[in-house]
Amino acid sequence: MSDGEAAERPTTIYDVARAASVAPSTVSRAFSRPGRVNAETAERIREVAAELGYRANPQARALSTRTTSMIGVLIADLANPVFSAVVRGAEEAAADAGYAMVLADTRESASRERELLDKILQSVDGVVLASPRMSDTAVRQVAKVKPTVVLNREVGGLPSVVVDTPRGMRRAAEHLRELGHDHVTYLAGPEAAWPDGVRWRALRDAREELGLTVRRIGPLAPTLNGGVKAAAAWAAHPTTAVIAYNDLIAIGFMRGVQAMGKRVPEDVSVIGFDNTPSAEIVTPGLTTVAAPQRALGAQAVRHVLAFVGGARSTTTEPLVLPTKLVERASTALAPTD
Repeated sequence: MSDGEAAERPTTIYDVARAASVAPSTVSRAFSRPGRVNAETAERIREVAAELGYRANPQARALSTRTTSMIGVLIADLANPVFSAVVRGAEEAAADAGYAMVLADTRESASRERELLDKILQSVDGVVLASPRMSDTAVRQVAKVKPTVVLNREVGGLPSVVVDTPRGMRRAAEHLRELGHDHVTYLAGPEAAWPDGVRWRALRDAREELGLTVRRIGPLAPTLNGGVKAAAAWAAHPTTAVIAYNDLIAIGFMRGVQAMGKRVPEDVSVIGFDNTPSAEIVTPGLTTVAAPQRALGAQAVRHVLAFVGGARSTTTEPLVLPTKLVERASTALAPTD
């Protein structure tokens, strides 16, 4: 690490762990409870720490031996309305248990996610990672330090809470087929978004049985602008129906095609995901796959608090919450000409 880099960001236990080829939890124990670490390993950690300029924080050591009554919740994008209900449910569950919640917006960035965790991890009793963008390996490292529950993603061996995305996508595809559509475009979300891969696979799995031809546009930013850009790409090879990664992309797509003089749903039917408040007030009303986002946040916090209290997971299977299709005016019979 250069002097400039050291000035920008203090050395953390993760830096020491990488350099010493040990887990972050081992670094933590080497300073807070050295008797629980092999003497040679502890000495190597201290030498690496000295070389990197790492200094253990006495307050952090104290926090490692007592609870803080704080839960950390990291959200992929606080500007995305789907997370407002998740946050509300998480906060209510934390408050019910006598906990306060530390909320952080990672802005769809894996590096920012890690930086924020470095700052808050020693100040909270557990962590909820909502739609994390870090690698599975990085998420598992966090779980070695503090009880961790993953939301909207499955990471092998870690507790997670997800919605039944495959069933939601299947129902969306069935709805379009019932309306006579046989060519469907999927407007993909961010490449690092776990639900995006699940939705695309579910649509491909349904195509043969339902008699659909499917194509994909993306990856796209999960925003209105992402949807507007998708409209231009769709216009080059139009289909009579699209399914979007989320409501924001769907609504942006509708704006884009309407600006071209196309009509929704007369020329193209549109389905979103998440059933955010905008889906009901946009014109035409957006048909969308709804999920219990508030319950999702609440269940994740209850899970992590159970682990903070000493519970042990008895299964590696995620907790799956149901989805349903909410039909509105953005879908209609496929055009016949």
